[in-house]
Amino acid sequence: MDKSLTADDLDVLAFGAHPDDVELSAGGTLAKLAAQGKRCGVVDLTRGELGTRGSAALRDEEAAKAASILGLVHRENLGLADGFFQEDEESIRAVVAAIRRHRPAVVLANALADRHPDHGRAAELVARAAFLSGLVKVDTGQAPWRPRAVYHYIQDYDRTADVVVDVTGHLDTKMKAIAAYATQFHDPNSKEPETPISSQGFMEHVRRRATSFGRPVGVDAGEGFEVRRPVGTDSLLDLI
Repeated sequence: MDKSLTADDLDVLAFGAHPDDVELSAGGTLAKLAAQGKRCGVVDLTRGELGTRGSAALRDEEAAKAASILGLVHRENLGLADGFFQEDEESIRAVVAAIRRHRPAVVLANALADRHPDHGRAAELVARAAFLSGLVKVDTGQAPWRPRAVYHYIQDYDRTADVVVDVTGHLDTKMKAIAAYATQFHDPNSKEPETPISSQGFMEHVRRRATSFGRPVGVDAGEGFEVRRPVGTDSLLDLI
């Protein structure tokens, strides 16, 4: 589709079921793109109101801080129900409207399958909306727009990456963005219940995972993504 730029247009639009999903698994990718001058944004589907630690209001503040650290030009929250949103018409139309509003070339979405059931459900919701967004007869009062590709970032479960993005030099920015969610991660002074991601060793796990993704492709740090259709290229020489 022809694209005459508007103020809302983004190069990459990342969706997350919860605030911090994107930072944990694709934060380095977005930080790198932003540093290259690309316009990147995040749409959080829910406010994470069912989270064991913190509150929806605090997570709103943390999400805004993380967006600034990553260099995002836009962040919004659709306000779907944490834990209860479905792949229904109302939710699909909300995501379609966001895609058409920002007209991204690429969409990032949650893991295809993961420990948290919201993640896989969000993956299906966003992928379906990305397709329907290109159909003229899906009426949202906006022009149709279909992204060129949808990439699903890898989250809690170990899954085989189809694509690895080299985030060497941007891992520290990613870690700072994650740390912006102070209610969710390790704080020795916190009186809130422990969770799988609030342990003292979790941040080191995130760093080690970046090393694990990077090593097979010969880089110091990487982030892994899955796709449901083949990745195209002009030349094999463009691939590493």
